[in-house]
Amino acid sequence: MSYAKGLALSLNKPFVGVNHIEGHIAANYIAHKELKPPYLCLIVSGGHTHLVLVKDYTEFEVLGRTRDDAAGEAYDKVARALGLGYPGGPLIDALAKEGDEYAVDFPKAYLEDESFDFSFSGLKSAVLNYLNKMQMTGKEIKREDVAASFQRSVVEILTEKAVLAAKKYNMNIICLAGGVAANSKLRDTLEKECRKNGINFYYPPISLCTDNAAMIASAGYYNYNAGYVSNLGLNAYPSLKIGQRL
Repeated sequence: MSYAKGLALSLNKPFVGVNHIEGHIAANYIAHKELKPPYLCLIVSGGHTHLVLVKDYTEFEVLGRTRDDAAGEAYDKVARALGLGYPGGPLIDALAKEGDEYAVDFPKAYLEDESFDFSFSGLKSAVLNYLNKMQMTGKEIKREDVAASFQRSVVEILTEKAVLAAKKYNMNIICLAGGVAANSKLRDTLEKECRKNGINFYYPPISLCTDNAAMIASAGYYNYNAGYVSNLGLNAYPSLKIGQRL
């Protein structure tokens, strides 16, 4: 941020603060020139899991969010328990391709009726408990089956809630964004369900899913066009909400 301030000052250019999560949403505009609001966006990353109604390029309504662990965070913790390393998302995704996703029946938290919030803490705990039980009883742990079964639970709940929200709010477009948008199982499942329900589905290329400068520039462009220019006293604000302006 300090570098950006210095650059803006030295070049006499506007300084535009950008919400990091809004940057993930804006990555889709780079890849899909025809994409325009309104639409529903499912944002899945290491620290966030949100269902957002994108009303305009800079106007958002959060319909649901994680109440505990984000999906990406659950991936990282399960990957660590399986001895896969970090980051967990791509490692579990790759290993899951070799396993049986119905080998272990892990839970899915739907929460209250018609709630679009998410909860992955219980699923994470269920996987850890399963691994501990298998170790204590001396049974073989098929890591590929655990990875595939865990991933199926995560992907199914994300997909089901996204499609339900799109139907409820009469959205015929669902976009995927965030680091976990690179997950092949999530892309394939969501694309299949969207096609089945007559919903257009968009997601950015893998190079624009994980944190990158292009997505921030994209969001900055739309912020600037909407008249959101920051002053040089702006500080980093890690708890900034989607749609909140400083």
